[in-house]
Amino acid sequence: MNPMIAKHLLVTGGAGSFGRAFVEYLLASPDCPEAITVFSRDEHKHYEMAHHLARYASRLRFVIGDIRDASRVDEVLAGVDVVVHAAAMKHVPAAEANPYECMRTNVDGARNLAMAANRHGVKRIVALSSDKAVSPSTIYGASKFAMERVLIQAGLSGRTRFSVVRYANVFASGGSVVPFFLRIKEQGFLPITDPLMTRFSITMQEGIELVLFALKEGLGGEIVVPIAPSYRVGDVAMAIAPDAEHRIIGARPGEKMHESMFSLTEAPFVVRNGQYYVFLPQGGPTTLADYFGSMPTANALDAPFEYESGSNSSWLNVDDIRALIRSEMGVEC
Repeated sequence: MNPMIAKHLLVTGGAGSFGRAFVEYLLASPDCPEAITVFSRDEHKHYEMAHHLARYASRLRFVIGDIRDASRVDEVLAGVDVVVHAAAMKHVPAAEANPYECMRTNVDGARNLAMAANRHGVKRIVALSSDKAVSPSTIYGASKFAMERVLIQAGLSGRTRFSVVRYANVFASGGSVVPFFLRIKEQGFLPITDPLMTRFSITMQEGIELVLFALKEGLGGEIVVPIAPSYRVGDVAMAIAPDAEHRIIGARPGEKMHESMFSLTEAPFVVRNGQYYVFLPQGGPTTLADYFGSMPTANALDAPFEYESGSNSSWLNVDDIRALIRSEMGVEC
């Protein structure tokens, strides 16, 4: 990343799985920002991360705080020029059981960040959203959809550019089914929602590159979507424990059979730029015409379509999944 883009980078939720991987990647990069602030409310994860990255201590600052606390967010943004916003409540069942807490974190937190960023003249913010924000069926998805709109609207006033990336499931991350299946496979059975249920998948490195693309190429007001392969939950189970019983337990409340990265309603405002789709919501600060005028690598879609995991053209088979488990986790299946 160009060091002139980020002299002082703040990562909210910076001690989570993405934040930690992103910070560690930047610290090892020749283009590392002069200073990186890790902002989250988990002091134990701060301690572990600081210990692990002790050789970079001169560049790192750890700040305890909650994205829901507007005054604390305002304090921590002083002197920051770029923010990667990864703080979120994202455990779907917990969000369903505590809907207002989910909205406070994911929506009110985004508003706190946007208001403070415009006050302090932060140059740009890239926020992490989710495929679950598309035609949402859970409170988590609805909160991420609202977060996207709050940040894009904030880009209409003030000096800050706001961009969003929609994440797929990060393969082998803490929220993925992969480590869960690996952890329990010795019990002799795997609980499976539906073997034909599908999800998009990206690696952590691909997730980092997605955020870097939005940081470097974002005009403000766009939602960037990775072009990613799909997998079937049943194939993940076969890759990890083919001899175990695959016990069908059914979907959780609100859980979709297939996920979408953009909907048919959004498709007329989507372009392709290299390995990404870019959605320019109506009413945002950047129009399709603006984007085409600034991005000579952008191409219009041949025809509108819903980018859905079940009808995807690219798939991970059982052998592909095993190879990814080996490369991402160092585990043989």
